[in-house]
Amino acid sequence: MTGVPVLAYTRQGCGAPLVLVHGFPLDHTTWEPLLPYLTPHFDVILPDLSGFGDSAALETAPDMEAYAAALVGLLDALQLPQSFVAGHSMGGYVSLAFARCYGQRLLGLGLIATQALPDIPERKASRYATAAQVAEQGAVVVADAMSTKLSANPAHAPILRNLILRQSPIGIIAALKAMAERPDLTPLLSSFTFPVAIVHGLADDLIPPDRSREMKTIISHAHFAEIPGIGHMPMMEAPQAAAGALKGLLAPGLPKDGR
Repeated sequence: MTGVPVLAYTRQGCGAPLVLVHGFPLDHTTWEPLLPYLTPHFDVILPDLSGFGDSAALETAPDMEAYAAALVGLLDALQLPQSFVAGHSMGGYVSLAFARCYGQRLLGLGLIATQALPDIPERKASRYATAAQVAEQGAVVVADAMSTKLSANPAHAPILRNLILRQSPIGIIAALKAMAERPDLTPLLSSFTFPVAIVHGLADDLIPPDRSREMKTIISHAHFAEIPGIGHMPMMEAPQAAAGALKGLLAPGLPKDGR
């Protein structure tokens, strides 16, 4: 696949493959608190999206479809024709693009603290302004802006700040522009016939829980979980509850708590 480098990833567990797609501006390590709960039941694959973590940036200007194509390249390299895919925040945008372009490869879809709607004009302009600032000042721009807003638990702020500061400004800028230009995928939702799980923290200050409720209204068969007191990072703030939601919602026969 021209212009799509193979993504860096980690892999643990046994069972049906489950790809967990991280959010912006982070990397695969945000999912690690879920591993003790998921690996007994799933073959868990944690990629770094293009331009984040240890993954090289895309060679062309990215959009959500390009990030999704890179995921497909990884799954092809792993010889996995189908998998569960669950995405957090921007990872949810990528997962929706995956569903749009490669729906036949999905065993099920998880949407965590995300939305199908595009940016409103003001938000789009803000992303481009932030991208320009990052080009001048580096990742510290988004670290300053986001590290205290991602989690409802203040103890996570320094951890998230350090994680953001490790990310490449090139990857951050590309992702900001891709998010700004993403289309409205709301019309796609009613076509989903595979299992869908929608998970949102009720204390999320970045993406309102109403965005998940709107998706649930359209995807009539979707399983829906709201987690009280949790912000934008369910996998870090309440890993057992978040893992239980994924286990119980993507594979209803699995227990929703414990291991």
